[in-house]
Amino acid sequence: MFVVLDGVGDLPTKEHENRTPLEAASTTTLDGFARKGKMGMVYTVKKGIAPESDAGVFSLLSYDPSRLDLSRGVVEALGSGIDFRDGDLALRCNFATVEGGQIVDRRAGRNVSTQEANQLVATLNSDEGLHRRADFELKATIGHRCALVFRGGRRELSSTVSNLDPAYERKGNLTIARTDLTLPAPTPQCVPLENTEQARQTAALINTFAANVHEVLDKQQVNSLRTSRGDLAANFLLMRDAGSKVPEVETLRQKFGLNGVAVADMPVELGIAKVVGIDTRVFPPDRSVKAYSNRAEEAMKLLSSYDFVYVHLKGPDEPGHDGDFDGKKKSIEDIDGGFFSKLGDLSGSILCVTADHSTPCASKGHTDDPVPLLVVGPSVKPDGSKRFTEAYGRRGSIGTLEHGYEIMELLMKQSKQTTG
Repeated sequence: MFVVLDGVGDLPTKEHENRTPLEAASTTTLDGFARKGKMGMVYTVKKGIAPESDAGVFSLLSYDPSRLDLSRGVVEALGSGIDFRDGDLALRCNFATVEGGQIVDRRAGRNVSTQEANQLVATLNSDEGLHRRADFELKATIGHRCALVFRGGRRELSSTVSNLDPAYERKGNLTIARTDLTLPAPTPQCVPLENTEQARQTAALINTFAANVHEVLDKQQVNSLRTSRGDLAANFLLMRDAGSKVPEVETLRQKFGLNGVAVADMPVELGIAKVVGIDTRVFPPDRSVKAYSNRAEEAMKLLSSYDFVYVHLKGPDEPGHDGDFDGKKKSIEDIDGGFFSKLGDLSGSILCVTADHSTPCASKGHTDDPVPLLVVGPSVKPDGSKRFTEAYGRRGSIGTLEHGYEIMELLMKQSKQTTG
């Protein structure tokens, strides 16, 4: 069982007695696992790269993101159920707030409800003016998040364009989270990243579409109601990580002989599961203790019929982005009490716990800092770790792995030792 605590890594601050949220949290069950296992640290992609979640998760699942034709947009489209075909152009989107040509908030206050998002998307999908300019499908996923696909048809679309989102910068095959962004910031422009007519036309299409979407959303009734009650208007679509084809990879069965399944709620993880050839069990995006318990119950059932159970728990990442130390601490405690305490007997299995990236509260974004790694199993010799924290990870017997894709090989070796 491979459990990923999204964005759980953090940095100690004087404001919080030089502790991280993991160190401040009460995590009785996780600490019990730590005492039975061995720990280390891992750069999920590599040192110097502050990864998006898709690159982090692909790497944890043994795939080197720098060698993939990787697109968050394509993965989100697949995970959200949009019909995507090679030659279309997919992008990950956020509803955002723009005022006076400035981005005020990248997530429209992070309080866009499912009903509001669906109404906004329905307005855009039914707008004849937008469809005269582009053949597209937009789908609301969770909260402020959306997936967008432009249909290729006779028009050749290029994925070599910049992000229309100032928080993420495209570098080669990867998108890197920026740590120097301050808001308000000027509304960005999409630019071609190669000197081709297709890239120039695609960049122009995205810029025109964004401007037209802003005009439509600014007049939408949902936003009138939001502003009347003091909320930010969701009047802009930030678009990033364009992709025009599905990544081709060896499946986990082909690489390791594993029959796998993913327990997740976010489209990006569900899309990655499809790419790497494992089944999915989809849960609603509920971060309550009860919801975590339901995931634990399902994960234990799946462990009896699958070789590999991947569990992605989103909780800690969002308060990290909000700079909410206490909220992140509570999320970790809820996961410990709701998920890990309900796992039951794992004595015959290997348990791995880590994160897809760090999201320190001080930076309010992803960083390249390494994250703690814990491995527990029948053949694992405990290394004296007492808690699942960054501090114990740094002095654990695993050491520091330079790439997340090293973990699966480590787990497979441990599995062979377990089975003799």
